[in-house]
Amino acid sequence: MELRSLRYFVTVAEELHFGRAAERLHIVQPAVSQQIGRLERELGVRLLDRSSRRVRLTPAGERVLDAARDTLAAAARVRVVAGEQAAVLRIGVASCVTGRLDRALTRLQGGDRPAEPVLVDLPVGARLDAVRDGELDLALVRGPVAAGNLTVVRAWSEPLHAVVARAHPAAEKPTIGLDDLDPAGLRLPSRATDPGLHDAVVAALPVAPVRPAAGNLVNVLFEVGTDPRGWTLLPAEQIAGASVDRLRTVPLDPPVLVDGYVVTSPVTPHTCVESFLAALAD
Repeated sequence: MELRSLRYFVTVAEELHFGRAAERLHIVQPAVSQQIGRLERELGVRLLDRSSRRVRLTPAGERVLDAARDTLAAAARVRVVAGEQAAVLRIGVASCVTGRLDRALTRLQGGDRPAEPVLVDLPVGARLDAVRDGELDLALVRGPVAAGNLTVVRAWSEPLHAVVARAHPAAEKPTIGLDDLDPAGLRLPSRATDPGLHDAVVAALPVAPVRPAAGNLVNVLFEVGTDPRGWTLLPAEQIAGASVDRLRTVPLDPPVLVDGYVVTSPVTPHTCVESFLAALAD
């Protein structure tokens, strides 16, 4: 029995949908079905009832789900213990290195138990799955996340800023209110790119977005930069230091904050989680 099969089963059980599970796992749907079928044959029981309309756990599947989660957590703990002597700390992050992250890395390297951080650039969903599987020791995310079988702890807050084109009427203002921005000009990345941050931004808006999502962040910033009325919202630390001639950033008044979270395995010692929080603090 492979840990991979258990991970695929847990993901399908959480989503109750093979397509969504495949998206989370970043593989094709037939590969998920194949692994679930193999696991069922190995165990000699049917774990999932499948129909054209829905997927649901069988009674045996419900029992196996708890055991599978325990097994994956135990495997993650083995990896953590095995890596303690080398003090390598694998951190899942987005592609940009912020000032906060840079300070945190310095603190972790110079603490009472020095760590050797290794940054791993992964999409949010893959970051969370890698923590579940023990491939990462922790992940950093912005905005609320639904993360089954993981420990999620708020670590910091930072303001959202408006990002506008150089020709935008607000480009040279010291601050701007959300009510002063044209809802029709708002561009947002697809929710799939970063669900927590997307939901936090949408929750802060005075009205629902008018336009459909513009894909990834690169597409969003390109569209904003070419539209004199276009704008988006991004965490201040994410855009600090970014120099794009056609874009300007404007603080919001009143400020709107987004929270950042540390995500770890449930078996990560509390003292380790506390050290991560301390490293990321202002």
